Amino acid sequence: MSDARQILADPVTKHMRTDPTRIESGASVAQALDYIRDHEIGGRVVYFYVVDGDGRLVGVVPTRRLLRARPEAPVLQVMISPVVAVPHTASVLDACEFFTLHKLLAFPVIDADGKLIGLVDVDLYTDELADLERRQEGQDLFELVGVHLTEAEQRRALYAARKRFPWLMCNVIGGMIAALIADAYADVSTLILVAPFIALVTGMAEGVAIQSVSLALQTMHGRRPTWGALGRRVGREVLVGLLLGAFCGLIVGLVALLWKGSARAGLSLCVGIAGGVAASAAVGLALPFLLRMARRDPQVASGPVALAAADMVTLLLYFNLGRWLLV
Repeated sequence: MSDARQILADPVTKHMRTDPTRIESGASVAQALDYIRDHEIGGRVVYFYVVDGDGRLVGVVPTRRLLRARPEAPVLQVMISPVVAVPHTASVLDACEFFTLHKLLAFPVIDADGKLIGLVDVDLYTDELADLERRQEGQDLFELVGVHLTEAEQRRALYAARKRFPWLMCNVIGGMIAALIADAYADVSTLILVAPFIALVTGMAEGVAIQSVSLALQTMHGRRPTWGALGRRVGREVLVGLLLGAFCGLIVGLVALLWKGSARAGLSLCVGIAGGVAASAAVGLALPFLLRMARRDPQVASGPVALAAADMVTLLLYFNLGRWLLV
C-alpha cells in the first residue's frame, strides 16, 4: 500500500490532538475565561468544547462567541449544541469527509460513550497534504478522497431526504386542512364572488410568509435569538404586513368591484388580504426564531410550516369575511 493510502487508512486517533480545551458545563463565561487563562492551551484554538461531569461532550463554543458573551452568562446558554463530532473509530479518510462536508476548522473526537478524547483540526491535514505532495503522491490522495466523498454524498442524499420529509409533510397536512376548511365553508367558498380569488388571496399570503422567513434567517445569522428580539421584530413585521396587505388588498378590491360589480366582494378581499398578509408575515418571521430556540434547523423546517400556516389563517379569515358580508 502506498504512503498516501496508508495515511488515509490510519485511525483518526493516531493523528488527533489530545489536548482540547474543555469547559465544564456548569461554568459561567467568566469562570470559563479564568480557566483558559490559568491553563496552557496547545495549538491554534478555534473552538472550546463543553463537557459534563462525566467528560461527555455536550456543546461547543466558538472563540469569538465566548469573548463577546456576558461574563455572568452560563456557558450552557452560549454554547452550540448538538456538536458535529468525529467518532474514535473513524479513519483519516473519514475525517477528510467531515472537513469537506461541514466546512469547519476543527472537530472533536469522541469515544463510544460520547466522551471527548481529542480533536482534529485543519492544520493537521494541511501538514499531511503538504507531506504527501512532497512525495509526489498528492494526486493519489485527491483521487481517493474524491471517490470517498462522492460515495458519502450519495449516502447523504438518503439522509437528507429522510431529514426533510417530515417537514414537507407539513405541506401535505396543511393542504388537507385547507381542503377541510373550504369544505366547512362550502356555502362561501363556492360563491362566484369568492371562489375566483381564493388562489390569489392564499398566494399573496404565502409569498409574504416566505419573504418573512428569509428575513428572519438573515437576521439570526451569527446571533442567538431571544424572546425580546422576537417580540420587537414580530411587531414590526405585523405592521409591515398590514401596510403591504392594505395596498395590495385595495388594488385587488377595486379590480373585484369593477369586474364583479360588488362593493362587498371588494371589501372582503381588501380586508381578507390585509389580515392574511399581516398574519402570514408574523408567522413567517416568528417560526425560524422559535425553531432555533427549540434547537431545530430553521432553514429546512420554516418554509413548509410557514406556508401551511399562512394558507390556514388566510382561508379562515377570508371565508369568515365572505360569510359575514356576502351570504
